[in-house]
Amino acid sequence: MTTSNTHKTQALYQHARTIIPGGVHLLSKRPEMFAPDQWPAYYREARGCEIWDLDDRHYYDLGINSVGACLLGYADPDVTRAVERRVRLGSMCSLNPPEEVELAERLCALHPWASKVRLARTGGELAAVAVRIARATTDRSAIAICGYHGWADWYLAANLGDNDSLRGHLLPGLDPLGVPRELRNTTFPFTYNDKAAFAKIIREQGPRLAAVVMEPCRQYDPDPGFLEFVREETRKAGVLLIFDEITIGWRFHHGGAHLKFGIEPDMAMFAKALGNGHPIAAVIGTAAAMEGAHTSFISSAYWTEAVGPAAACATLEKLAAVDAVGFVARQGAKIQALLRQAAAAHKLPVTVKGYACTPTFTFDHAQANALKTLYIQTLLEKGFLGGLLIFVTMAHTDAVLDKFSTALDETFAELADALAKNEVEKRLKGPQAHQGFRRLI
Repeated sequence: MTTSNTHKTQALYQHARTIIPGGVHLLSKRPEMFAPDQWPAYYREARGCEIWDLDDRHYYDLGINSVGACLLGYADPDVTRAVERRVRLGSMCSLNPPEEVELAERLCALHPWASKVRLARTGGELAAVAVRIARATTDRSAIAICGYHGWADWYLAANLGDNDSLRGHLLPGLDPLGVPRELRNTTFPFTYNDKAAFAKIIREQGPRLAAVVMEPCRQYDPDPGFLEFVREETRKAGVLLIFDEITIGWRFHHGGAHLKFGIEPDMAMFAKALGNGHPIAAVIGTAAAMEGAHTSFISSAYWTEAVGPAAACATLEKLAAVDAVGFVARQGAKIQALLRQAAAAHKLPVTVKGYACTPTFTFDHAQANALKTLYIQTLLEKGFLGGLLIFVTMAHTDAVLDKFSTALDETFAELADALAKNEVEKRLKGPQAHQGFRRLI
């Protein structure tokens, strides 16, 4: 790892905190969520799973990897070529790019149940688009939700009640301040695999429900019959079923997890890995479900730029050609094995869980957060960006995992020593990682 005494990266972030509320624009990339005063906020270059910060320090990314957006790895050459070609030809003008039609056709070909597509550029706004379409199609207002679906009013309205209804769905501390109080009792959460909770919402709110928005899965499979039950009950109640594939889509199963489970929704949402780092999002659906897109005003200038669709077309073509799903499953399983082996070797209280494509683990200890922070701090010093969740990519080759294996073993050894000597907090070189949302300034 290159050393430097300039500290440009940390200095820029301290300045950013004075002019950008929250310091950054995505909570998942806030340095305080990892190792305050140590985590590098900015990068000069990113390629594969390698990152160079503003001080020319080099890291391998064995953490969130652009929050799952770059399944092929950073700056994939084939996607970059398609983007560069489109930029040279002009990425925005008074007319529309033909790539958006090509992308719509590709998505419908992958999903025979769907025949209509609307594009946006980010997952959060796309969810708002999908909900607007569903409400316009059904002429109903209420939404049932399961899982995390972004920052918009329609979703955070669930927290306008007497308690934190979204606890377990998103990070604690996300206050619905700024969400109109009039939206109270328009969004109703239920827990994954909880048939009774879902049935209660259908029973009590069915005539008001426009849609059920849910992730078909995230870290583990549905219980037998659960998705089938949701599909059957929504059909009987005239409620649209919208699967959120923004995070799990493409990495767990090509085309989305719902195809693997054999459940056809009325609509499905994609973003993140769809453009491999370039902004693009898509909602697909049946003609009947998407009828509201004709009648409600849903329009934005930058939904018509060309880079997003060009990147998505190149990404989909390559994802299929290289069997990205199979590769990340194999490499992720190796990462899970490394975590278990290192934890056992050093007698650390670690539980590894989740799908192989998105391994996650926990420290089962009273000092769990301090251990997490020390883990991240120690890996940083060894040239790795780490965390308790790893989005595996095509760039996580065996050579990279060999390097990680060595760094992981040394890191877990230090954590075990710190625990044995009751020095976990003492060895931290800064504050502990924040848990949930916290105001910075």
